[in-house]
Amino acid sequence: MTASLRDRLDHLSPGDRRLLIALSGLAILALLTGIVGGTGVALARAGWIDLIPETGFRLLTLHGVGIFFYWLYLVQGAILLALAAIEAGRGLAARGLAWGGFALMLGGMALSLGAISGGTPLLYNGNPELAEYELGRLGVFNAGYILLGLGLIVLPATGVATLLAAVRRAGEFSAVGFALFAWAGFLMVTGFALVYVFAPGLLWALGLGGMPANHSTNWHIVFHNMHYLPLMATVIVWYVLMQELIGVKSVFGARFSKLVFAAYLVFVPPTSLYHMFLEPDLPGAVRIAGSLLSLFVSVPTLTAFLIIVASLEVHARARGGRGLFGWIRALPWGEPVMAAAGFAVINMAFGIVLAFVLIQADLAPLLSDTFFVPGYFHFFTVGTVSLSFLAALALILPALTWRGLALPGLARFTPHLATLGLLAFGGAGVTAGYMGVPRRVIDAGYGGDAPALWPALMGWVAGGGLLMALALAAFSLSVAATLLPGRATVPPLPHWDAAITPRPGAAALVGPLAVLVIVIGMYAATATGFELMRALPIEAAGGAHGH
Repeated sequence: MTASLRDRLDHLSPGDRRLLIALSGLAILALLTGIVGGTGVALARAGWIDLIPETGFRLLTLHGVGIFFYWLYLVQGAILLALAAIEAGRGLAARGLAWGGFALMLGGMALSLGAISGGTPLLYNGNPELAEYELGRLGVFNAGYILLGLGLIVLPATGVATLLAAVRRAGEFSAVGFALFAWAGFLMVTGFALVYVFAPGLLWALGLGGMPANHSTNWHIVFHNMHYLPLMATVIVWYVLMQELIGVKSVFGARFSKLVFAAYLVFVPPTSLYHMFLEPDLPGAVRIAGSLLSLFVSVPTLTAFLIIVASLEVHARARGGRGLFGWIRALPWGEPVMAAAGFAVINMAFGIVLAFVLIQADLAPLLSDTFFVPGYFHFFTVGTVSLSFLAALALILPALTWRGLALPGLARFTPHLATLGLLAFGGAGVTAGYMGVPRRVIDAGYGGDAPALWPALMGWVAGGGLLMALALAAFSLSVAATLLPGRATVPPLPHWDAAITPRPGAAALVGPLAVLVIVIGMYAATATGFELMRALPIEAAGGAHGH
């Protein structure tokens, strides 16, 4: 297809437009809600604002529920359906199913947020042990997640039906179509997992069953899916954004791209073992297998990264790019979409390095209940996934509403500021984790009894977190402005001249070099972790709390 993504979105029916706009708007609302909760927790941990522990944990629950569950999965639904609709060329099939999924997810979000507005904060994993005397609230909370799960089963079914209709007409999947099909399948599996994990708690609350004894283990499984699925979606988004923004397709061909996307089906499911490293009775052989399998989860992501970077470099050099990094200047960095995607790639590199530390069987029990986890995790959730999804919405929504971003000149710098804040937040958070700072406390200074370094590190966490939150909120509001009447018309996107083809055998060095740097960083971070942990007066650490 030669028509641009914007042109194809422009031809969608009014019904398809309304659905995609509704999903996108609700997703941004969930993101902003989660940002408020997370900012409050970060400031409270540093002592910049005074919160009673119950309020702090309520904000922490709001943060996790709003962003990790509803923002990340509503926005995936919106992007998946938008790309599936234009892949088919004739809009969405079975659109009524998608509206049903949207209604389920909207109802789930209302129940989840309502349940955490009072009573004992349940945290985002809905721990039944915290609700033994508030079963009604647990029932409402779990019902919200179950509705979300049902929505994740129903809504992607529209994408599946749409993509199958496209295959019947074209005779085969395109590279993007195959990736979208796998993505939809993963979303549906995640929906089933959510229902499976939270149905026992609802039955207990209704008096139809006993207290869920295996909630922690089951949570590990669903958390694993919900942790890695957005990364697969992010890679697909990068693939599409580079085609649309710059006009570059993979120099390796569509067949190889399909193999890479299929690799997620092979490598992601078995790696859930590493989430169980905190279980004290987990056999040593299982720990070793979990570490080895977890190494493989990066294979498809790094391979897709190599495809995208190598394709960009080869085409940029064909257009006059010189030197090892000189070609990078030719990219359209003035576009907010390009800035967000570019910094998302940088943040992914930091996240992968730190993730390899946490999958070490010897380090995981020492670090998993410390602030190392949110320190590294935000490089993925905020710096990689959220920036990439906002970049996709910044491309999709203007085409649906015919309205541009608010203050695009400012929006182009928000990824820079978000990454700067993330480096402070994540760097201080990871260091705090190495120093033993626990992650699920509100007063990290323990009333002045904590080591002197702890409050100082939490100050950096709060400052970085505040900058990160403000930048992300500003970018979100700039994108959300496309939903309001009276916005300016959409400016055209820059494109490289498609007539210029790369010469055979053109070198692409930056991608492999970047992977080498990531591997070196992984070993350096792991070695540093072992040395720091050995220096601490710790005889035992960890517990069966999971994520």
